[in-house]
Amino acid sequence: MKKDIHPEYVETLVTCGCGESFKTRSTKAKITVEICSKCHPFYTGRQKYTDAAGQIEKFQKRFQKSQKVEEVVK
Repeated sequence: MKKDIHPEYVETLVTCGCGESFKTRSTKAKITVEICSKCHPFYTGRQKYTDAAGQIEKFQKRFQKSQKVEEVVK
């Protein structure tokens, strides 16, 4: 291997949006993530919705309208 071409491998603090943090090793000194294993639905078994600008409510309104139209047609 060539010398002096690899980045420095340092201890890193990873911080999640839920407040959880842990240490690991990486080429970056600090890493911020949105979802970790403590708050991810796959690992916790509970669903957590992250609503971006009311998109869930908009979808539900459109879905309800389409259901009403189907009832009228039947």
